[in-house]
Parts: sequence; C-alpha cells; structure tokens
Amino acid sequence: MNTFEQGAKVVMNTYNRFPITLEKGDGMYVYDDNGKKYLDFVAGIAVNSLGHNHKKLTKTISEQAQKLIHCSNLYWTKPQVSLAAKLVENSDFDKVFFCNSGAEAIEASLKISRKYGSKTGRYEIITMKNSFHGRTFGAVTATGQPHYQEGLGALLPGIKYAEFNNFDSITEILSDKTCAILLEPLQGEGGIHPADIEYLKKIRKLCDEKDIVLIFDEVQCGVGRLGTLFAYQTFGVVPDAVCTAKGIAGGIPMGLMTATQKLSDSFKPGDHASTFGGNPLAASAGNVVIDELLDGLLDNVKKNGTYLTEKLNVLKEKYSIITDVRGIGFMQGIELSVPVADIIKQTIENGLLLVNAGKNVIRFVPSLIAEKEHIDEAMEILDKVLSKH
Repeated sequence: MNTFEQGAKVVMNTYNRFPITLEKGDGMYVYDDNGKKYLDFVAGIAVNSLGHNHKKLTKTISEQAQKLIHCSNLYWTKPQVSLAAKLVENSDFDKVFFCNSGAEAIEASLKISRKYGSKTGRYEIITMKNSFHGRTFGAVTATGQPHYQEGLGALLPGIKYAEFNNFDSITEILSDKTCAILLEPLQGEGGIHPADIEYLKKIRKLCDEKDIVLIFDEVQCGVGRLGTLFAYQTFGVVPDAVCTAKGIAGGIPMGLMTATQKLSDSFKPGDHASTFGGNPLAASAGNVVIDELLDGLLDNVKKNGTYLTEKLNVLKEKYSIITDVRGIGFMQGIELSVPVADIIKQTIENGLLLVNAGKNVIRFVPSLIAEKEHIDEAMEILDKVLSKH
C-alpha cells in the first residue's frame, strides 16, 4: 500500500489531493518519493516564501530548536520581540498580536473591531462578496462565498456583504451599527482580483469620517508577495489593521495581526490569546524571512513579477482560451474560458506544480526566490500543455 492509498484510509477527506507523495525540496524544486522532480509554483499555496531547504532558515530553526521551541506567552522571548519590532519599524502600525494561521488572525481582527465598536454600541462588519477569509466560524462567515458556508447552520451575526470594487455597494449597507470593513486588497481564492486604488481611498476616507475600523486581509497577498513588505504599501492606502500569515515564517505555522495603537488599546490582558502564537521557533523563522525580504528579496519580486506578467501575456496572445491575465508580483492568475483542473493535472504530470483559484483561474504563487529561468521553465511546460487544448 502506497502513502496516498494509506492516507485515504486514515486522513479525513478534506482535500482533493493529487496522487503524489512529496518527500523533499531544494530551492524552487520538490521531489516525490520516486525521485521525480517538480518545479514548485504553488509554494505551499504562498507559504514557502524562501523556497525549500533555505540554508539560513533551516540553520536558524535547528539552532532555536536546541534552545527553546515553545514557552507560554506569560513570559517574554527575544525572537518574538525582535520580529514584532521589525514589523512595526517597517510599517504604519504600533503593535503586533501573534497567532498560528490566517484564520486566527482574521478572528482576532473581528474580535478587536467589535471590542473597539462596543463603546458606541456598534458591532456590524462589512466584508466583500467573492472574498475568502478562512475556515473558522467567524472567518467563514466573513467569507463572501456561500458555498464555503453550506451545511454549517447559523453563522456569526452582524456580517454584511458588499460588492468588491464597488464603493456605492458599501454605502448602501452602511449603518450606525457598522464598526469595521474587512477586505483583501488582492482577492486570492476568489480568482486573483486586485482592488482599485481609488476604491480603497474612498473606503479609507469613509472609515476616517465614521470612525470605522479598516482591516486588510493580507494572509495570502502580504509578506513580500506583491513586492512590498505589506500589500497595503503597494496600493498606498493604510488600514487600521493588517492580518497576515502563510509566508511569514517560511513554512513554520504563524499568523499575526498588526494594528495602530488606537485599535490595539481595545485589547487588555485576558481579552484574547493564543497558546502557540509567536513561540520562539516560529518567531525565529519569521525573523529570517523578514531579514531576507528587506535584504533584496523584495526587489527580486518586483523585477521578476513584471517578467512573469510579460510571459503570461505572451501565452494569452497565443491561446484564445486565456481570457485575462491579472495580479501583482508573485501573486498572479490567468483566467481561462474552460475549467482548469485538467490543465493543472497535466502540468503536474509534466513536472510543474500549479494551483487553481476557482474553477477557471490558474494561480501563480511561487516562492519569492523565483528567477527568470524558473519562470521560463514554468511557461515552457504550461505552453506545452495548453497546446493540446
């Protein structure tokens, strides 16, 4: 019995997994248990920001594991404080809350927003249709895609949904009970849709006028993926809080919410917590990721993100089934006029790992270390597969 046959018997069926067992990785490549090599343009779905087997990252994790893997947040640790300081120094925010995942970061933002609004009796939160914010009850309620909510019964009350990139649809459902607006500056699971900058500016102005909390979900589009440390810096609109996760610790589970002092003051000791949040192992990895981003990796994303766009547009000109190319940096997608599942299956068979973003969009979220030769290799494989459709 092979690994995926055994796995089907003992692991809950929550993923449509491909019948390959990955065993190791190096740089932009991973290898299965038969030794087959794959160019990885999934990166754990935007998680392996420094690629696989990054020497500085693995060395730091190993050294930290020999000192202290975990301790309670009842005590201070240097890796956590150092990481928080770097995030604050390189952003418009004042405080950081550490957790373990994007969904937890979103839950923290929903909670702190309602705490902030409670002093004036406000509790409603506006999110966007076609969004994705996570699988926990609060996060999945905030997600503006009904199919993620099917069969779950009663969800979190007080959530309203507006049309993404449509400012008027926000004002139509705004009320004196609105305490927060939550959105992805670049929608991921919803099909790789960037927000319009003027739309974001109007929302920022509205939130300032009404004392409403503005939260950006950067779980997938943050941590350098767009070529800036935070995604909001690409758009030039500063929210009151940012939630991020995925790539922040290079593959070690970590999430965080960072916020302004005004909003952070809504949390007092005992109001919120996370047992594993910001533990020394994850925080030490996070320090490496931030250091690498600030030491030139952001420039690599800008340069080669532009190159990826150019190469995707070449394919669009060649194949009529590609109807759109969109995205920024190393978070891009191509929309096709046909379902993409079979195309992705064939690219995997040809040694390229890709992932969808909805039924008709192929997503490109490679590690941030990707160079032109990796993009060329990926495009060559995709071109070969598309030529048969």
